[in-house]
Amino acid sequence: MATLAGSLLLAGPSLWDPNFRRTVVLIGHHDDEGAVGVVLNRSLEVSVAEAVPALADLAGEGAELFAGGPVEPGGVVVVADFVDPAVAEVLVVGSIGFLPQEPAADLPAAVRRARVFAGYAGWGAGQLEAELEEDSWIVEPAQPEDVFHPDPSRLWNDVLARKGPAFDLIRSMPYDPSSN
Repeated sequence: MATLAGSLLLAGPSLWDPNFRRTVVLIGHHDDEGAVGVVLNRSLEVSVAEAVPALADLAGEGAELFAGGPVEPGGVVVVADFVDPAVAEVLVVGSIGFLPQEPAADLPAAVRRARVFAGYAGWGAGQLEAELEEDSWIVEPAQPEDVFHPDPSRLWNDVLARKGPAFDLIRSMPYDPSSN
């Protein structure tokens, strides 16, 4: 399978895992050994300034902290839009990528905007491919505006809308179809 790095994974209607129900995951790395990404649309309703004060200036005033996934929820992952893409550890779409673990001292000058995530999503070798065969995920190329969507709670719906009318039924399904 070709790499899915730079793609979005949209949780399909059969994915009931509460960690991923109706999520949009940005894949940063994908190869034969596994995949890593962050959930883009799960705000933790706490500010970066409260949770990770050292990153408050980078994320911007009032920036929310996001739940990046169930792996290492106490860890921090930063996705940024870089002025100089060479500063990124991994680029995923255009000038957007993941911040290195040991960022440069002049990092704020190298970043246009950033989002901070607690934890990340990860898959072992073959795990994501198996989930794709089960139709757990819908794959869509990421666009820069997806990563910094102004209303992340609408991202899942908006990306499915972009895929066209064939996905309208999925978009209109209630969160829990059994309550219908």
